[in-house]
Amino acid sequence: MKNDTILVTGACGQIGSELVLSLRKIYKNVIASDLKEPSAELKESGEFIRLDALYKNGLADCVKRFNVTQIYHLAAILSATGEKNPEMAWRINMKGLRTILDVSVEAGIKKVFFPSTIAVFGPTTPKINTPQLTVMEPNTIYGISKLAGERWCDWCFQKKGLDVRSLRYPGLISYKTKAGGGTTDYAVDVFFDAVENKKYECFLKEDTILPMMYMPDAIRGTIMLMEAPAEKMSMRSGYNFSGTSFAPKDVAAEIKKTIPDFSMSYKPDSRQVIADSWPQSIDDAVAQKDWGWKPEFDLPLLTKDMIKNIEAMHLV
Repeated sequence: MKNDTILVTGACGQIGSELVLSLRKIYKNVIASDLKEPSAELKESGEFIRLDALYKNGLADCVKRFNVTQIYHLAAILSATGEKNPEMAWRINMKGLRTILDVSVEAGIKKVFFPSTIAVFGPTTPKINTPQLTVMEPNTIYGISKLAGERWCDWCFQKKGLDVRSLRYPGLISYKTKAGGGTTDYAVDVFFDAVENKKYECFLKEDTILPMMYMPDAIRGTIMLMEAPAEKMSMRSGYNFSGTSFAPKDVAAEIKKTIPDFSMSYKPDSRQVIADSWPQSIDDAVAQKDWGWKPEFDLPLLTKDMIKNIEAMHLV
């Protein structure tokens, strides 16, 4: 077990709830923090504290008290929720990151992780195999805040020497945590509805292709990035990070192989506009070259695993 002490903010969210458990298999001390109530699994597996990452004094006290050496800053407002309340999204996403970065510099934190997103791209970005360096003109508050966050992270590395690392997550799929206000949420909800009701009404058009990733790949890739030697990092803003790409109709067809009487209908809402502005596939050649990234799950594999685990949950 490694001796570094890690603080995870937003630990009760979709990524954090699984990342914390994985980190606790590697590190002796992993402090989970959030304002929400943790799951029994998260609370019983190690230290949990209530922490608002927007408040510098409380964060600094936590870092000092636990002798924190690494921070994974996951607390954020996602795309669809952010469009409904842009002021709150900007405040939480930007002030939270600034507070983390400022405290990290002042406290001499070794490494910081910042989750970026494919939402940093926009309608003017090339949609197929979106390159690492390209036009970035996001048109959502979520994307705007994350792009600004990438630039702050790069500035803190260039000017303050802070070892900050970041991934541009695609849509994430997990059976352990329900989706939390994102434009790609259908790719989580559809599996639960398929098992429970044999039908699903999708809020995107059937042919809307988006980049996606199964959570085990996302967790593994995040830890790979943070464990890689600093000299391997050529990107201090955000690495393109790719799993697989598909449309709702592709998921429906794959689910029907296991649940033949499943049906999907379509009723696009405001999230369709957001999805239309995002890439369809991501070129992550830089991540492959720098720290050896390669996904393990494609759509057929993740579909089988999602259905198997959701069915098992219903038997408990």
